Amino acid sequence: MWSDTPAPPPELILPRLGPIVRETVYVEGQAFVIQRPSETDKLLDLPPVESAFRLDEYLPYWADLWPAARMLAKVVAKEPWPLGLEALELGCGLGLVGIVALARGLRVTFSDYDLCALKFAADNARLNGFTEFETMPLDWRHPPANVQYPVILGSDLIYERRNVEPLVRLIRQALAPGGLCLLTDHDRIPAKCIRDALSDCGLTFEAKFVRAGEPGGRRWKGTLYRITAGKQGCSLESDDLLHPS
Repeated sequence: MWSDTPAPPPELILPRLGPIVRETVYVEGQAFVIQRPSETDKLLDLPPVESAFRLDEYLPYWADLWPAARMLAKVVAKEPWPLGLEALELGCGLGLVGIVALARGLRVTFSDYDLCALKFAADNARLNGFTEFETMPLDWRHPPANVQYPVILGSDLIYERRNVEPLVRLIRQALAPGGLCLLTDHDRIPAKCIRDALSDCGLTFEAKFVRAGEPGGRRWKGTLYRITAGKQGCSLESDDLLHPS
């Protein structure tokens, strides 16, 4: 989420989210513990959140573990990463994707517009035994200059059409030459715009059908975008998209 309006400060939000609950998330056979607020439904009724919404339609998406995060976590777990690569997770939320990346030997910076999200992501990373990571508050429309990463990760970022252009411009600026950006989306309506935006920005990409779910529970379908900086255009794995297995 991005905005010119400051997100609600954590000290006004965190004490009012109810007890913290822990969930064990299995990713390619490995267990990760993710803690989150138990009363996320109360977020929308908090005066600081209501005020931020009135000013710029801000919504606290960070407090739930979304399907596309589970999808990307699976992809990250299976990717043949060289050890020690720097990775930036965009809109980290509760931090599952970045934590799986840490487990695969990447050096992760968790970023989010919401400082509450950064606190939960950092706490969850430590809960899973990781201490070597960074956190960074990040407004997509105003990314830090001269900062690039060989790996960028993001999941369920395209809730609204207005998010597409700043997200793609951020990727174009922050993705190092020869780098890889992995995005997953739950095929929300605004995602239809991202392919044109990626091509218009000179980014090459492949789109592939992916799925994820809970053991013995619900499963979700979505799309993985593998994005690289390079010649304008795209490559779509249409068989995967049109005929998912």
